[in-house]
Amino acid sequence: MNIRTITTANQIHLENETVLVLGYFDGLHLGHQELFKKARQIAGEKGLKVALLTFPESPKLAFVRYQPELLLHLQSPEDRFQKLNELGVDELFLIDFTTDFASKTAKEFVDQFVKALRARVLIAGFDYSFGSDKKNASDLAAYFDGQVEVISPVLDQGEKISSTRIRQAVLEGRVQEAARLLGHPLSSRGIVVHGDARGRTIGYPTANLAPIDRTYLPSDGVYVVDVDFKGQIYRGMASVGKNVTFDGKELRFEVNLFDFSGDIYGHTLTIHWLDKIREMVKFDGIDQLVAQLKEDEAVSRNWTERVGQKSVIR
Repeated sequence: MNIRTITTANQIHLENETVLVLGYFDGLHLGHQELFKKARQIAGEKGLKVALLTFPESPKLAFVRYQPELLLHLQSPEDRFQKLNELGVDELFLIDFTTDFASKTAKEFVDQFVKALRARVLIAGFDYSFGSDKKNASDLAAYFDGQVEVISPVLDQGEKISSTRIRQAVLEGRVQEAARLLGHPLSSRGIVVHGDARGRTIGYPTANLAPIDRTYLPSDGVYVVDVDFKGQIYRGMASVGKNVTFDGKELRFEVNLFDFSGDIYGHTLTIHWLDKIREMVKFDGIDQLVAQLKEDEAVSRNWTERVGQKSVIR
């Protein structure tokens, strides 16, 4: 997959005609994946390349009062690019959603960008909108004389799959639901840094992690996780929140890797969030804490994915 960052349509140079996918795609969930599945199918039938024009950050930044959460993502840029490559994108174009870009009318957008991208087919989701005159996906055919495919919502348990729904699930600690909607577990990366080193004194050494991506962390609690260290996957349990048993005041992100020993300070770990075990609790003493950690470990080691209702397309 070729990745190019542009600021104007004049910087786009393509040799092949394309199936052009339009949208932002935070998280690349099961609903998003249907667009790329359709794009790949048509590209194969017509001998075209799959192209995507999208944004590195949320378009909301250009329209609403700034909040730090607007810079958070469901996937790191690296994970997003890897997933797009897996989904069959050949040409990825990234452009900042600036005031100048937002001011273009639907016609200007199609005349400048869609034509420069040599699109013969357009793929968009049912809720796609474009142009300063606020046109919808159903309006694309009025501005584009090629084939237009508008993809219907994908439903899970009777409700449409959306990035908003997934973000809410993550923020409420429902990471298994988020994984079901994404089609893969939510992931977080962190560098192992020095902490209080208290865990090793009670038989549960933890790696204290400093997050290195602007991605969402689950709500406070203890979770079953899989941990990727140098390509090797270890089962473990992670906690997010203040260490209330020891009157902690700072937010901590810690993980205990099972069946592992070694000095890993400075290394980067990838945490795959599987399920929430419990809320953060203040224990009366070390013995009570250790007893609970043993229960948490047993749950984590024996955890297997519970198969829920499958997503359906309507």
